[in-house]
Amino acid sequence: MTRIAVIADTHDRYPPGLPARLAAADEIWHLGDVCEPDTLAEFEGLGKPLHVVLGNNEWHRLWPLELRLERAGARCFLVHIPPGRAPAGADIVLHGHTHVPRDETDARGVRWLNPGCITRPNRQAPASFGWLTLAKGAPPDWRLELL
Repeated sequence: MTRIAVIADTHDRYPPGLPARLAAADEIWHLGDVCEPDTLAEFEGLGKPLHVVLGNNEWHRLWPLELRLERAGARCFLVHIPPGRAPAGADIVLHGHTHVPRDETDARGVRWLNPGCITRPNRQAPASFGWLTLAKGAPPDWRLELL
């Protein structure tokens, strides 16, 4: 079983207690718009694998535009801006950008997840992040946590 903390859209800041809340994660996935790389220092300090994709507000090219990761048999596609349709082979598409949490399954059975925004929520949703738990032979468990 793998427990993944999924965050997005930090935009150079996050609530002070957030790193401590993510300490129980096996991994941390950031879905873009980190902005300054130093923003991740406390998350890196947790000693967990940290996977990051490039957002549309980064001035650098330190991270890839997309990542494909497989955990417990689930093929995950990480990207900042959601694509028009799921890439071939993806079971789960995780994205940020909209600042609105999402948990939908499309007609092809692909699950679309967005943890919402850490620091700039909009009128539709409060600040949030997600917990994705993946276990072999079990459906993905997605839980949104409000800040």
